[in-house]
Amino acid sequence: MLTMGSLFDGIGGFPLAAVRSGITPVWASEIEAFPIEVTKHRFPGMIHVGDITKLDGAALPPVDLICGGSPCQDLSVAGARAGLTGSRSGLFMEQIRIVKEMRNADMERGRTGLAVRPRWMCWENVPGAFSSGTPKGEDFRIVLEEIVRVKSDTAHVPGPHPWAWQPAGRIVLGTGFSLAWRVFDAQYWPRTPQRRRRIFLVADFAGGSAPQILFKQDSLPGYPAQGGRAREGTAASAEVGVDGSGGADSLGGSIL
Repeated sequence: MLTMGSLFDGIGGFPLAAVRSGITPVWASEIEAFPIEVTKHRFPGMIHVGDITKLDGAALPPVDLICGGSPCQDLSVAGARAGLTGSRSGLFMEQIRIVKEMRNADMERGRTGLAVRPRWMCWENVPGAFSSGTPKGEDFRIVLEEIVRVKSDTAHVPGPHPWAWQPAGRIVLGTGFSLAWRVFDAQYWPRTPQRRRRIFLVADFAGGSAPQILFKQDSLPGYPAQGGRAREGTAASAEVGVDGSGGADSLGGSIL
């Protein structure tokens, strides 16, 4: 049974998705009183660990997957666009810190390879992250690079210039790391009529499963029948190169 920890938990969107997917939510980090009461009612067995800035990843119960949608206000096109230097969206770096601390503690306990926790990370945010920062799109490049560096601390992720970030893409380092992102729109899911586009990014710190998780189209709601026309919002392909040491070579390619 896979286990999950939820950062920036809100009213428990990630724990709800976890339960529906057969994953056990073990703990959640949230600071607002009302959402905490909601999730205590919905997930009585889930531990509430408090403010993310005060957490020690090495001391948290280890989990297979850490999810989090760090605050979007500084990345959104509707905001002041302070980006990752902003006090709210900059909390993404706390998510990275906790992932690193938990993995380092697991390795110090003697776990290796596929057994090191968390093996997976999921990050959710607004598409404004693609254009935030200087030069344009720099914030998303930093997000990618910080996640890759959990696995390879000397890796460098180049920007998309002179092009913009595409709504879907992947990064693969050999057979030991993969990352993929894709924009989804809630309007194509049942009972969610509003247009609500969000980036979902998955990283696998020990294997190549991330692209399969996000791009296995025939398992997703709204997938068109064979020969049918893809619906609006279908992700485009992207190619990303990564330079790193120790054989962490780049692998680009068409995703969809």
